[in-house]
Amino acid sequence: MNMIETHNLTKVYGDFTAVSNLNLHIQKGRVYGFLGPNGAGKSTTMKMLLGLTYPTSGSFTINQKKYPQDRISILKEIGSFIESPAFYGNLTGEENLDIIRKILGLPQSSINDALEMVGLIPYRKKLAKKYSLGMKQRLGLAGALIGQPPILILDEPTNGLDPVGIHEIRTLIKSLPQKYNCTVLVSSHLLPEIERMADDIGILNHGHLLFEGTLDELRMRARTAGYSANNLEDTFLAMIDADNQQKGW
Repeated sequence: MNMIETHNLTKVYGDFTAVSNLNLHIQKGRVYGFLGPNGAGKSTTMKMLLGLTYPTSGSFTINQKKYPQDRISILKEIGSFIESPAFYGNLTGEENLDIIRKILGLPQSSINDALEMVGLIPYRKKLAKKYSLGMKQRLGLAGALIGQPPILILDEPTNGLDPVGIHEIRTLIKSLPQKYNCTVLVSSHLLPEIERMADDIGILNHGHLLFEGTLDELRMRARTAGYSANNLEDTFLAMIDADNQQKGW
């Protein structure tokens, strides 16, 4: 079963097409790595799925619910982390999460659970403005995870983290489907991390989907096309470069 499906999803800004006729198929209980160069349309796609920007054309369904008819019920099922999360600097990490908890109508215990999942329990009483960049990323992830939603949409969740923090967050994301029956759509520029955590891959370039499938299918496609299949980064770069040359971008 596909938890997220897009149907010719398109977003145009003036004479610039950010996302073009995109058809994604994100299966339930899997981690889907969403890749593309800067400006490929990843963040725009994620924002459309979250109702933060409206599609120019096309449609999507999330957990069998259609957008925009079921927009509110869709949003109740998604935890999200988009770009750099914003916090109230004069509130503690715990207090920031309490605002989200109240909006979602969750029990008090959900704050503790979310802080524990991202390793912020020792800093729960610290003001958010005194958090390091890495701690702010963790707090943003805690805000996405609070209440253990069935769908997570994460845009660059490991930005600003040191290697230990990256490893911890990658391990956490990889464990979510099995632990909480969660479906994860995650974008990252750290391709070795995506290679370690993702079950499926979608590659976007200039708003067009170049590939969608498992890592093994991607390696097979790379070998057939004569690209390097040694690692995801080499395959990704070769595929993007070939597409740019073919289309004259």
